[in-house]
Amino acid sequence: MISDNKHRMIPWMSRMPQTLALLCSFMLCHPLIAGAAEFPEKPVRIVIPFPAGAAADTAMRVVARKMSDQWRQPVVIDNRPGAHGFQAVSSAPADGYTLLMGAGSGMVTAPLLSSKLTYNPSRDFVPVGRVVVNVPILTTHPSLQVRTVQELIELARKNPGGLNYSTSGNGSPGHLSMEMFQAATGTRMVQIPYKGGGPAVNELAGGHVQLGINAVPSVAAHIKAGKLVPLAVASAKRSRAFPQVPTMAEAGLKDFEYDIWYALFAPTGTPADAVQKISKVLRASLADAEVTASLVAQGAEPAPTTPQELGRFIQEDTARWAKLVKDRNLKLD
Repeated sequence: MISDNKHRMIPWMSRMPQTLALLCSFMLCHPLIAGAAEFPEKPVRIVIPFPAGAAADTAMRVVARKMSDQWRQPVVIDNRPGAHGFQAVSSAPADGYTLLMGAGSGMVTAPLLSSKLTYNPSRDFVPVGRVVVNVPILTTHPSLQVRTVQELIELARKNPGGLNYSTSGNGSPGHLSMEMFQAATGTRMVQIPYKGGGPAVNELAGGHVQLGINAVPSVAAHIKAGKLVPLAVASAKRSRAFPQVPTMAEAGLKDFEYDIWYALFAPTGTPADAVQKISKVLRASLADAEVTASLVAQGAEPAPTTPQELGRFIQEDTARWAKLVKDRNLKLD
């Protein structure tokens, strides 16, 4: 019996090399079986530290849909306003499946203004790529009866502390850009901080405050309705949404340049190849004609970068704002 079993096994054993070769060939042709699946294998979550409907949220949703189409995996938007959003990403597994849409206010200026943050941008996150910039635009209420930047400067100089401007809070883009404006023009105005961009813009449009610098998407409808008067954009180039409005430089303020930017970040420790793959799909999505048209219609501008370019940009942005914070003695603590 033992001898018979051995003889019956010999033909099968003689075919083992060919069988193994076929199996290996099949696994090479099917990487999922071989364990070499392409990223992503499951849904990707993008945490946005702003409420639903905010400028960052509406822009990222447009881009996320295109990223989802390319990956053939859902890209889920998770709104977690404030520090909770940063904490959720910094504590998530560093595998590329949880990302943060950070803004200059949270990644650059907040650390310069406060020593009590519950997160550290340079320690907790790595750059993936910039998404969009929102052009800031200086607007006044019609009751102020100024139509140019120079008229505003002249009025402010005649009335030190007599004009007020709304912001979404201390340290917000609207606050810092107005600090930059006052430093550049030798004027002094009073900040009226609100809890969020919506109330700040509504109070301006209602005439309860006199001026402010806000992202184009936040004020576009009010400008078109005649409730706000646009004086100048703070970006280096004119806004495609309002091409008739001059830049600050064109209005006489040389070197005045400021953009409200948003970018994707991953938790520190995320594999470099995953970061590069996400960045590549992000840039391809931003290059799509339909995505560009949708973003421009919102008042946003696609602003893609590589992870390395974003890292250098943040270093330059930090140095620029550090000087203003020091010169104006600005603090949140």
